[in-house]
Amino acid sequence: MFWLKRKKSSRIKYSNIDPDEVLLDAFNLPSFDTNQFEGRVERPIQRNIPLFVGSFAALIFLTFLFQTWNLQIVRGEALALLSQQNRLDQEVLFAERGVIFDRFGRELAWNTPPEFIEDPKTYDMFSLRSYTKQEGFAHILGFVGYPEKDSSGFWWRTDYVGKAGVESSLNETLKGENGVRIIEVDALNNIQSQNIIRPPVDGENVVLSIDKDVQAALYTAIKEGAQRAGFIAASSVILDVKTGEVVAITSYPEYSSQVMTDGAPKEIIQSYTTGVGKPFLNRAITGEYTPGSIVKPYIAAAALSEGLVTANTSFLSTGEIRIPNPYSPDNDSIFRDWKAHGWVNVIEALAVSSNVYFYTVGGGYEGQEGLGIEKLAAYATRFGFGQPTGIDFGSEAIGVVPTPMWKEEVFGSNNPWRLGNTFHTSIGQFGFLVTPIQAVRYIAAIANGGELLVPHVTKNAAIIQRSVGIDDQYLEIVRAGMRKAVESGTSLAVNVPGIRIASKTGTAQLGVRNESMNSWVVGFWPSDNPRFAFATVLEKAPAGTLQGAAPAMRSFFEWLVSEQVEYTNGNYPSKEIQE
Repeated sequence: MFWLKRKKSSRIKYSNIDPDEVLLDAFNLPSFDTNQFEGRVERPIQRNIPLFVGSFAALIFLTFLFQTWNLQIVRGEALALLSQQNRLDQEVLFAERGVIFDRFGRELAWNTPPEFIEDPKTYDMFSLRSYTKQEGFAHILGFVGYPEKDSSGFWWRTDYVGKAGVESSLNETLKGENGVRIIEVDALNNIQSQNIIRPPVDGENVVLSIDKDVQAALYTAIKEGAQRAGFIAASSVILDVKTGEVVAITSYPEYSSQVMTDGAPKEIIQSYTTGVGKPFLNRAITGEYTPGSIVKPYIAAAALSEGLVTANTSFLSTGEIRIPNPYSPDNDSIFRDWKAHGWVNVIEALAVSSNVYFYTVGGGYEGQEGLGIEKLAAYATRFGFGQPTGIDFGSEAIGVVPTPMWKEEVFGSNNPWRLGNTFHTSIGQFGFLVTPIQAVRYIAAIANGGELLVPHVTKNAAIIQRSVGIDDQYLEIVRAGMRKAVESGTSLAVNVPGIRIASKTGTAQLGVRNESMNSWVVGFWPSDNPRFAFATVLEKAPAGTLQGAAPAMRSFFEWLVSEQVEYTNGNYPSKEIQE
């Protein structure tokens, strides 16, 4: 009985204290830290819980195993065939490029949809760009590059890219945003299903300030004038003197926008790069030319504004002026006029383009104070020379206004500025360079009372202008001189019945021996209430060529009188023209 009790007691003791608890409690015993006292598991995990968890995991495993067997073994061959016969394609939905219109809503550049394209295998997903067939529009419109695929048939370029003209400068407005469509097709490329996930957004249309008819007629005039007189190139711009809108802007020779966009014929494209006329050069905004006598109106305005002369101040032109040469006292430096004009005041000097008069007011002579090179350069800057015009298409050249600093940079410090350099600057020579767009902007400021405009080719753009700082009473005298030049002076060639033009011509000598020349004519109309300014340059003909820019423009003005009489009165056509 005693033995039984002891055995029972031992069994009870063993069931309440596990060996690990004995060890843990013994470790804790010396300090008897109750915070570290190890407790006991009062209720052990039930035996059926691990069994349940294990069974659930086994069920999941068996389900995956069965599905794998079903897909791989039972249905494997059918599914493999289905995956080979069907695929998902992501297709580009090309946005339509914006249409370019002239100021009267006539299309200059538009799109030909794929269904009207003769070779749908080549262009079956996007429209082709089409351009007016009239000459004279290439440099204003430019051309585009199409979306392209690589040799594997993947699109590496999905947008139209404007590469010149307004196609480039207004590319962000014109291009729109492509869309995306998901298409499921079978092995025979039959569409099984499709879904547009992003629709295309077409580009915005653009209305230019250009008049299509005036642009074409102006190009024809300068092209025929240049070819007739033996000039290799030409450029002309017409500007609204009140708004800064460009009514026409041309450059001859030109390329074909259609040929460049289509990329063919290759032989024509090759001829553009080898021809002497450089048809890719937009001469209107990047051609830099010695201005010659077309700078005389601004110099006359400066001399009047500075009080150096009045409208009645006259100087004697004997055909030359002589200046003592400090390096050769026995030989005077001679600065020639193109002829002896006698006594001339500012209006007469502008009319006959007297060099002697402008040598005198520019550099000073025989007691008459001149402007000097600093003021000549400062007034040139006021009229926008030597700086970009800000026109809203294409990068433009800035030209050169000669100064002592410029001469030192170009010729070195051992070649200082001399009085003769001032004389030559006064007649638009000696390093003076301007672009046609600068020239027409400057003449517009003479015409409109002294507001220098920022030209723009988009219709109804904001008018941006600044004053040249010359009182209009002096500019009125200059305008009178330019009108007299048409009536009886050097611009007689543009004295066209039916339109009152004020003008100034200029001839610039070229070459080491002055063997070539450029010919300029600038001006505005109507002379009594100016609305439009023009600037035309014919580039490089043999020296002494008699027919130049003014005769070329005469044919244009005759066309204007005959076909667009409203322009001759300083108005746009009264009715919107639609084609």
